[in-house]
Amino acid sequence: MKVSERLHQAANEIWESYYHHPFVDGIAHGTLPVENFQFYMIQDHLYLMQYAKVFALGVIKAQNESDMRVFSGLIQDTLNTENAVHQSYLKKLGISREQIDHAKMSLLNESYTNYMISVSFKEGLAELAAAVLACSWSYKLIGDYMETIPGSRDHEFYGHWIQTYTSQAFRDSNDVMIDLVDRLTVNYTEEQLKRLEDIVIACSRYEDGFWDMAWNMSM
Repeated sequence: MKVSERLHQAANEIWESYYHHPFVDGIAHGTLPVENFQFYMIQDHLYLMQYAKVFALGVIKAQNESDMRVFSGLIQDTLNTENAVHQSYLKKLGISREQIDHAKMSLLNESYTNYMISVSFKEGLAELAAAVLACSWSYKLIGDYMETIPGSRDHEFYGHWIQTYTSQAFRDSNDVMIDLVDRLTVNYTEEQLKRLEDIVIACSRYEDGFWDMAWNMSM
């Protein structure tokens, strides 16, 4: 079993629970109140700015040019592919650049991103990669799930969001992260593998909390 498969197995029950979360289900069926989505988009934008910094730490920690290029590419994917949909929705929702610049992170968001950055500072490249894998892989799976719902991709408002996370560009970026984890964990000990599981499960639980936060619009 590949290390990525082991991590998927460890977190899959949590990831699959997202499909039935009222926030995710609301996007999938086009019933989510716009005010909840607006709250989410602001918090998710703030999250992505910290997410990109984790990849920047990967560039710093990388021991060869090849890995530096991988992490650099992931920064670009985050800022260009994912952030593009945020900018589009923020414009539709009438949220100004000034509002974004002065927006405050929720407690859950700050805790989650601080956890990822802490792991990335203190531990190795594989642990850093594991810390961001839960977000990327679970969003890919959410996209796969939403594609099974007739008309979801064509919804007049939420369709653009769904199209982003079902796009080949996003799937390719997620595959890069999966391959990176497998490559960086060659010859890892059982103790090290268990640590990776702990990181992925912790971040998956934070993801679950993020959906709760967005649904309840809690700071």
